[in-house]
Amino acid sequence: MPALTPLQHVLSLWSNEPTIAANVVEWRTDPPRAAQWADLPGEMHPALRGWLRQKGIRQLYVHQAQAFEQAMQGSNLVIVTDTASGKTLCYNLPVLQTILQNPAARALYLFPTKALTQDQWNNLREASAFLADATASQPVSAAIYDGDTPQGNRAAIRKQARILLSNPDMLHTGILPHHTLWADFFSNLQFVVLDETHTYRGVFGSHVANLLRRLKRIAHFYGSNPQFILTSATIANPADLAEKLIEAPVSTIDIDGSPRGQRHFLLYNPPIVDKNLGLRASASGESLRLVDDLLHEDVQSLLFCRARVLVERMLRSLRERHGEDSTALRAYRSGYLRTERRKIEADLREGRARAVVATNALELGIDVGGMDAVLLVSYPGTIASTRQQAGRAGRKQGSALAVLVASANPLDQYIMQHPEYIFNRSPEQALINPDNLLILVQHLRCAAFELPFHPGDRFGTLEPDTLRNFLDMLCGMGDLTASENSYFWMASQYPATSISLRGSSPMQVALQCGTLDKPVVIGQVDYESALWMVHPKAVYLHNGQSYQVDRLDLETRVAHLKTAEVDYYTEPIKQVEIEKLSVMRQAKVAGGEIFFGEIMVTTQVVGFRRVKWFTYEDLGQEELDLPATQLRTTGYWLKLDSELVDDLRETGEWTNDPNNYGPNWPLQRKLAMMRDKNTCQNCGARQEDVPLQVHHKQPFRTFAHYQQANDINNLVTLCPKCHRQVEAAVKMRSGLSGLGYVLQNLAPLFLMCDIEDLGMNSDPLSPLADRQPAIALFDTTPGGIGLSEMIFETHVDLVRRAQELVLHCACLNGCPSCVGAAGPEGAGGKESTLAILKRLAE
Repeated sequence: MPALTPLQHVLSLWSNEPTIAANVVEWRTDPPRAAQWADLPGEMHPALRGWLRQKGIRQLYVHQAQAFEQAMQGSNLVIVTDTASGKTLCYNLPVLQTILQNPAARALYLFPTKALTQDQWNNLREASAFLADATASQPVSAAIYDGDTPQGNRAAIRKQARILLSNPDMLHTGILPHHTLWADFFSNLQFVVLDETHTYRGVFGSHVANLLRRLKRIAHFYGSNPQFILTSATIANPADLAEKLIEAPVSTIDIDGSPRGQRHFLLYNPPIVDKNLGLRASASGESLRLVDDLLHEDVQSLLFCRARVLVERMLRSLRERHGEDSTALRAYRSGYLRTERRKIEADLREGRARAVVATNALELGIDVGGMDAVLLVSYPGTIASTRQQAGRAGRKQGSALAVLVASANPLDQYIMQHPEYIFNRSPEQALINPDNLLILVQHLRCAAFELPFHPGDRFGTLEPDTLRNFLDMLCGMGDLTASENSYFWMASQYPATSISLRGSSPMQVALQCGTLDKPVVIGQVDYESALWMVHPKAVYLHNGQSYQVDRLDLETRVAHLKTAEVDYYTEPIKQVEIEKLSVMRQAKVAGGEIFFGEIMVTTQVVGFRRVKWFTYEDLGQEELDLPATQLRTTGYWLKLDSELVDDLRETGEWTNDPNNYGPNWPLQRKLAMMRDKNTCQNCGARQEDVPLQVHHKQPFRTFAHYQQANDINNLVTLCPKCHRQVEAAVKMRSGLSGLGYVLQNLAPLFLMCDIEDLGMNSDPLSPLADRQPAIALFDTTPGGIGLSEMIFETHVDLVRRAQELVLHCACLNGCPSCVGAAGPEGAGGKESTLAILKRLAE
């Protein structure tokens, strides 16, 4: 019997260790997969054949052969195959073939990160050198043109490069605005490659779609019509996303012919350590326990974390536990110098690094070899990212391991209950909205700066009348001037530099750290985000370091930070008011009615709470005085039927634990009644024989201290009847907030977005629903990008999934894994939320 490999030894250990095996909710083993081959295309250039033979390639995988054939026929393509399946050859081969046939041809490669650009350039350098020798001609020159490119090299690159490798940000600010310097390049542009297309979603994707509109407009001006090749991770709508990005038909290639070894994928749910609170052991702690076993058996491992600060903390713990040198145990994240990143990548490829803790900076197709094992420390946020990260484990031959270690987040826990969402076809939709008003107008400014708009000019698929209206609006704003039905740029500023592709708001707040005489700007956030991310005393994480905000100066748009080692993070407390502007869609559903429409959201950060890392313990809260902001966007809202609400009230499917109002309560209660002259402040009743009651306007449990809760301004005198009605509303608010919490947390499963992309509001007297109880989910991007409309369309499925999650959660009264932690608005939130969900799912 052959000896076990190190990985097999670890797997055997885990399957026989009860304290580990009991937490494995799914252990999926995929058998090895043989390659599906295709002969090299007959029309392939002999020099290109020679390069492939030198690399040991005498046949192509079937998807590579299909991509070559269809690309050479002129089709736009999107290739959707596994990580490490050889997608690079899918675009390199047709591009190199075209340049060998026509040395004047040019190609533009766009990558979402600089590291990925560097990695692909290394591949092309090797090909260029071989082809130059084989053809005794000028090399197929490939060059990187991004923010790190030395100024002295740029003119030569513009003149000589046949393949230009860049990123959307550099195309936006450094190439298109200076297109006259690139006239020869754009005149001969035949291919545009967009790698990792699934990353171009949401606000970023909407910006990139408009960037491509500008690119195609300039290419057309110089007489070229480039062909597009896109690659993507597995998502539900790769062709739809690709077609919206380039506004042209695409052919999809999704048959994966690459081989792979046996793969083990484990879903690991940390054990519950407090059933009453529903608290589990931390994902990071359990991941460290698992990686200890992998390191003991010398299994090379990669750990993915969502937060940069967690990367540094886990690295520190690993070194403390294993006492190994800095080469064997490494971290990889944004903020590291480029040379340091390249060194870590080389150490991984060559086996010197035994374990690396990383953010998703290592998720994309950077060549670091094949790991033996990958641990995902909490769900990465999308199934596409999960598969990308898990795909880092495994070589062409041999076994590989991926483990997803769940956090307490509802989405993590839902996946633990429904493993099929990881292993079956992805339900995620990558959504963009190129015609988002704010984003579109920004790019129309850039396009007008680059080229005047003449009669008959187009901008993507915008209708001519719509385009003309926007251009007239920019004339009225002083950006353009019109002459003989043409529009010319006249403003003094250079528009692209003030527009970030990574956000939708042009107003930025600088994050400044250091002394008054030596301030250092470490980053920036948009104005709206600053109010909740870097408010006074907020904890802000940047490049693995914790900072605390001393002061937020909104006039100068500077947040003053200082380094701080704290064991907690901060959560803003927001008050949200919603106004209905229009209803675009509505439908009757079980238990109520759903709507999709345009809304105005007014948000004010009124305080913040401190939450302990990993245990989620509430460490208290403070008030803030910050200005309100308004957001005009699109939203989905669910209005509950009055019959449903009456049934819940009658059956008493919600109970509140009695509060201990503190030692000053009797006096404060008496003072409130004296102030209100012993009269109900709701109906005006004054009953001498019936004792009136004093109610907390804002629930007692939402305050850090009883003295704040019992402040006279937070108290109101009510008669027994009105008090019962108000208490019923508070109870419904608890159920509604639980409903909103779970729906908001589960929606990203279908939308391929971050939870921050969706806002939530619950209100028992909602202005969206004629003063009936309602919850609303809305796009946090001005104008919306389609997320809330997708929720409207998936309402039934989303409600059923929410019911399953809450029903199967092991907590008693609510926890971070289902309806939110019990306490802020009364214990029993789980029971009330379940009662609502039961009726909605009928």
